[in-house]
Amino acid sequence: MSARYAPPAAILAALALAACGPQPDEAGEINLFTARHYASDAAVYAAFTEETGIRVNVLEAPADQLIERMRAEGARSQADVVITVDAGRLWRADQAGLFQPAPELADVLESVPANLRHPDGHWFGFASRVRVVVYAPDRADGSRINDFLDLADDHWRGRVCARSSNNVYNQSLLAGLIDAAGPEQAETWAAGVAANLARPPQGGDTDQIRAVAAGECDVAIVNHYYLARLQRTSDPADRAVADAVEMAFPSLAGRGAPFNVSGAGLAANAPNRDNALAFLTFLLSETGQRQFAELTNEFPVIAGAAYDNEVLDSYPEITPDPVNVNVLGENAAAAQRIFDRVGWP
Repeated sequence: MSARYAPPAAILAALALAACGPQPDEAGEINLFTARHYASDAAVYAAFTEETGIRVNVLEAPADQLIERMRAEGARSQADVVITVDAGRLWRADQAGLFQPAPELADVLESVPANLRHPDGHWFGFASRVRVVVYAPDRADGSRINDFLDLADDHWRGRVCARSSNNVYNQSLLAGLIDAAGPEQAETWAAGVAANLARPPQGGDTDQIRAVAAGECDVAIVNHYYLARLQRTSDPADRAVADAVEMAFPSLAGRGAPFNVSGAGLAANAPNRDNALAFLTFLLSETGQRQFAELTNEFPVIAGAAYDNEVLDSYPEITPDPVNVNVLGENAAAAQRIFDRVGWP
């Protein structure tokens, strides 16, 4: 386990340390509406408070609930910063008018790859993740998993585990395939994978990994950091699950590995605009980028960002799909219609 990995006790210590910084009533506050459910994010907020003295008031809820709340509150919303995971959800929030332009961040955002931020700067990715295939090396040949299209082959009949079609990660994967290969091939792929499922979709990404380790299926579609979390844990049972599987980084219709983001934007009616801009800038700072790589096993979006995570360092060089992730939201409705037509539960 990396020495930089922060278990809950370390998070609490970081929060206590933050209290020693400038008092919040001198520096102010921000109201953060976040759909991220990682307890380790508390350490990120603590580091920001320690550095700036700005208190972070956190409202955590599922993305759809946050979007609907802010939509209903309109100009009365107290949100300063909105954070959610997956570009599909960021697209939904933007369509609901929940973000405002932040021209003050233009220079900072130049360091974020153009395909990992909104074309007009409404939001940006501050950490990235890649959709991968986990497989049992004693039952599945990893050399046959070079592209996600391969999973539709009859070779995998009754051998695939995946989440349900209403999961935003799968919607974005198919949305990317629509862009990369066209809607007809995307539908053929979805039908093929649906026919290859070993069981009805159930549970989250970690459940898919456990199912492969338990022999319920031979391959599964997941985000990389779910396996990284199991690989870095001190729990022997979880380590045994991680040791029973391997990970492939297939491309998407030959165009590169399908990356997605955790992203943030300035809320449309932010009452603490300057403090919110400081927080958004912090997410892309050396400290912020290191925290996400070390605490949640996500990739930094800033090239060359320093971090200590031996699992991420063990990965091969990954060529990302160059598509702007905003497209994943634009194609999400079409993806869901395809899932419905092919009978992917």
